[in-house]
Amino acid sequence: MTHEMMMLVFQLGIIIFLAKLGNRIFEKIHIPGLIGELVVGIIIGPYLLGSLSLPGFPDGIFPLGHNFPVSTELYGISTIASIILLFISGVETDLNLFIRYSVVGGFVGVGGIIFSFLFGMLVALFFSGPLLGKSMGFFSPQTLFLGAMATATSVGITARILSEKKKMESPEGVTILAGAVIDDVGGIIVLAIILGIVGSNTDNGGLDWGKIGIIAAKSFGIWLAATAIGILASHRISGLLKLFKTKTTIAIMSLGLALIVAGFFEEAGLAMIIGAYVTGLSLSNTDIKNLINEILHPLYEFFVPIFFCVMGMLIDVRTFASPKVILFALIYTIAESLAKILGCGLPSLAFNFNLKGAYRIGAGMIPRGEVALIIAGIGISAGFIQQDVFGVAVFMTLVTTLVAPSFLISAMNIKGSGTKKESKVEQIDSYVCSFKSNELAELMLQNTIELFDEEGFFVSTLNPQDNIYQLRKDRYVITVSLNGQDLIFHYRKTDEGIVLGSLVDVFAKVEKMLQGLKEPINKNEAIKALFEQKEEERTPPIDPKYFNINYIIPDLKSKTKEGVIQDLLSILVEDNTKIDFSYAFKELMKRENEMSTGLQDGVAIPHTKIEGIDKIICAVGISKSGIDFNSLDGKPSHIFFLILSPIAGTNRLELLSQIAKKMTEKNRRKLLNAKSAEEIYKILTTEG
Repeated sequence: MTHEMMMLVFQLGIIIFLAKLGNRIFEKIHIPGLIGELVVGIIIGPYLLGSLSLPGFPDGIFPLGHNFPVSTELYGISTIASIILLFISGVETDLNLFIRYSVVGGFVGVGGIIFSFLFGMLVALFFSGPLLGKSMGFFSPQTLFLGAMATATSVGITARILSEKKKMESPEGVTILAGAVIDDVGGIIVLAIILGIVGSNTDNGGLDWGKIGIIAAKSFGIWLAATAIGILASHRISGLLKLFKTKTTIAIMSLGLALIVAGFFEEAGLAMIIGAYVTGLSLSNTDIKNLINEILHPLYEFFVPIFFCVMGMLIDVRTFASPKVILFALIYTIAESLAKILGCGLPSLAFNFNLKGAYRIGAGMIPRGEVALIIAGIGISAGFIQQDVFGVAVFMTLVTTLVAPSFLISAMNIKGSGTKKESKVEQIDSYVCSFKSNELAELMLQNTIELFDEEGFFVSTLNPQDNIYQLRKDRYVITVSLNGQDLIFHYRKTDEGIVLGSLVDVFAKVEKMLQGLKEPINKNEAIKALFEQKEEERTPPIDPKYFNINYIIPDLKSKTKEGVIQDLLSILVEDNTKIDFSYAFKELMKRENEMSTGLQDGVAIPHTKIEGIDKIICAVGISKSGIDFNSLDGKPSHIFFLILSPIAGTNRLELLSQIAKKMTEKNRRKLLNAKSAEEIYKILTTEG
C-alpha cells in the first residue's frame, strides 16, 4: 500500500507540472491548452516514456498495467476530475439562453446529435472491416460508441471566437450557444441509453429488444426526472446551501452534493458524469452560480489537467503505426465534421437563417472536446471499446479542435447577414457613471460592491484584470465593470431601479467619507514619521537599479517647481525614448496639483505612474539655493528625487522607503556639499 501511494504522489506531481507546462506552451502558439495536456499524457504515458526503466523505478514511473494502461488509483483521480469538469460545465450552462432559444437551438442541437450519431455508425459499418480488420455490427458496442463520442460540441473554442468577433449576441452566436447546450445534454442522454443497450446483450450475442426499450426508457426517465426536480428545486437547494454562510463552504458543499448525485446515477446504471452535469445544471440559474465557479476554480485548475493527461496516457500510439488505422481516423473525423455542418446547419434554414447563417452555425458546432473524451474513457475502462477505437476518438477530438477555429473565422468573414430577415436580439441596458479621476472611480466601485454584498447579493469576480464583477441575488443579475474613469453597469431594464437606487446610497456614503476628510486632521503625520530618522552611524544604500550617474544633476539651475520637474524629466526621456515628455510632465503636474510632493527637511519626491515603461526609473537633482516646492514644513526644497513608475506591478513603495531611510541630517549635508554626479551617486548607493 505504501509503495502504491508513493507512486501515486510521484505521478500526480509529474502530471500536474508537465500538463500545465504543455497547456502554457500550446496556448502560446494559439492552440487550445487541453491539446497540450493530451499530448503530454501521450508522451509520458505507459506506451512511450512512462515505462522506461529509471533508477528506483525499474518498471518506469507510469508502468503499463496488466488489465488497464494506468493504475486504479490514478484513474480514480481522473474520474473525480471528470465529475468536477462536468459539474462546472453544468453550472456554466446558461439556462435562460437554453429556454429562450430552445426551439431553434433544440432543432440545431438535435440535428447535430442525429447526424453525428448516424455518420459515426455508418463509418464503423462500412470501413471497420477493410481498415481495422474487424467488422462491427450495427448494435455492437464499438459502433454505438463511435456514434456517441461525436455527438457533443465543445463550445469553449467557438465562444472565444464569437467573443473576439463581437458576434456573441448575433443570431448565429446565440443559436450556436443554445444548440451546444442542447447537444451537450443530448450527448449525455445518448450515453445513458447506449450504456443500457450494451448491457442488454444476451449470452448468445443477440439483442433483447424488450430489455433495450425498458433500459432506454429508464435511462431517459431518470435523467429527465432528476433534471426537472433539480431545476424546480434549485432555489430551495441554493437556500439550504446558503445556510452554511461562508462562500467557500457553500461552494464545497455544492461539489459534495454533485459527488453524491453522481454516485446515485452510477448505482442506477447511468454514468457518474450525468449526475454531476445534472447537479450543475440545477444550480446554473441560482444566485450562487458564479460563487461556485469562482471558489471551485482552483480545484478545477488542479484536477482537470489530470483528466486530459490521463486520457492521453490511455492511447496506445502503436495502433497508429498502421496506415489503415490513420485512414479510418481521418474518414471518421471528416465525416463527423460534415455531420455537424449538415446536421446543425440544415435545420436552421427553417428558422430565418440563410445559407451563410447555416454554414456559420454548422462550423461553430464542429469542435469536440471533454465530453467526447469522457465517453471514450468510459468505453475503454468498461471494455466496450479497444485501443484503436479510443485512439480514433482522441484523434477526432484533436483535429476538430484544431481546424474548427479556421472554419468558423472564414464563415464569419463572409460578408452579409446570416438571416433572411433582420433579426432583433434583446439588448441589456447599461448605465455609465463618469468620474474626474481613476482613484475616485475605483473608490465608487469598491463601495458599490460592498453595498450589494451587504444587501445579500453574491459578488463574483468575472475578470480581475479588467475589474469586471457580477452581482446575483434570486432573479437579479447585474454586471459592474470599471473602465478608466467610468463605472459601467449592465442589467435588465426591469432592474434599473435596483441599480439607480444603489448608486444613490453609494454616492451618499462616499460623500460622507469625503466630508470626513475635511475635518482638521493632521494629514502629514505619516510623512513626518517616515522621515524622522534617528541619526545612526550607518544607513542602508538606495538600490542602484533605480537610477545611474547619468540621471543625476548636481547643480539645478531652475528656480521654479515646474522648471525642476522639466529638467529632471528631460534626462530620463533622453535615455528612455519611449516616454512621451508632454504626457509624463502633465501627469507629474497633475499629481502636484492634487497634493504637493514637497516633504520636509528640504526633500521633495515628485512622482507618478505612466505608460511606456516597464520598470521604475529615478532622477536626482540638487539645488544649492533651494526651490519653493510648497513643502510640508514651509521651507525651500534642496534635494529632489523624480520617480516614474509603470502603471502596475512596481516596487515604488520600496524605493520611497529606501530614500526615507537615507535622508538623515548627515546624508543631506553630504549631498548639498557634493561637487559631482559621481559623488552624489556614491553617497546614495553605499552604506553610511
